[in-house]
Amino acid sequence: MNSSLIQLLVLAGIAVFLILKLKSVLGTREGFEKPPVPLEDAKPRARKGFEVIDGGPDRDIIDHVPEGSDTARALAAMKGAEPSFSVAEFLGGARGAYEMIFMAFEKGEMERIKPFLGEDVFESFSEAVTDREAQGLTIEATFIGIRELAVQSAEFDDATREGEVAVRFVAELHSVVRNKLGEVVEGSPTAIKRQRDVWTFSRQMGASDPNWLLVATGD
Repeated sequence: MNSSLIQLLVLAGIAVFLILKLKSVLGTREGFEKPPVPLEDAKPRARKGFEVIDGGPDRDIIDHVPEGSDTARALAAMKGAEPSFSVAEFLGGARGAYEMIFMAFEKGEMERIKPFLGEDVFESFSEAVTDREAQGLTIEATFIGIRELAVQSAEFDDATREGEVAVRFVAELHSVVRNKLGEVVEGSPTAIKRQRDVWTFSRQMGASDPNWLLVATGD
C-alpha cells in the first residue's frame, strides 16, 4: 500500500470521527419539529387592553328584576327621566320607610307620617287607627327587622313622568293587642310575628322633591 493511499484512509477516518462527534453533541432532528422562528415573530407581542362594551345590561336593574321584563324596562325609563335614580338606593330608603311608617301606624302616630303617605293611604290608615281606639284597643309592638325585601313590579308614565315601584316586604316583630283592661286579645309578647306586605311607592321622576309617597298597600 503506497503512502498516498495510507494518507487518504487516515483523512477519511478522521472525517468519520468528527461527524460522529458532532452528532453526539448537537443531536438529530426527528419527527415534526417546529421550524426556526423568524426574529420579527420572536418579539414579545403587546397585550390588548381591556375593552369595555358600551350598552351592556344595567346591573343596578338586573340585580333586582329579570332582564328584559316589563319591570326592568320601567326602571330603565325612570333612570332615563332621572339619571341619578338608583334601584339599590331606593330599596335602602324603602327599608327605612317601611319600619318608620309601620311602627307609627301601630302606635297611632298618624301626623308624624302624613308627609310620606298618599291621600288614600293616609285616610285608610287613619280610619283603622280611629276604629281601634274606639274599641279601646292598644298595640304594643317591637320591630325586629326585615327578612325579605324585593321589587315586585314597576311602572312609568312617559306623559306625567310618574314612576311607581311596588316592593315586597317580609318583616318580623313582636306584637300584642290589649283591650281596655290590659288583657291580651291578640298576639304574644314573646312569639315572633311575621308580617308580609306589598307597598307601592310613587314619585314624579326628575322633581326637586326627593321623597317617595306610599300610595297603595296590599299583601
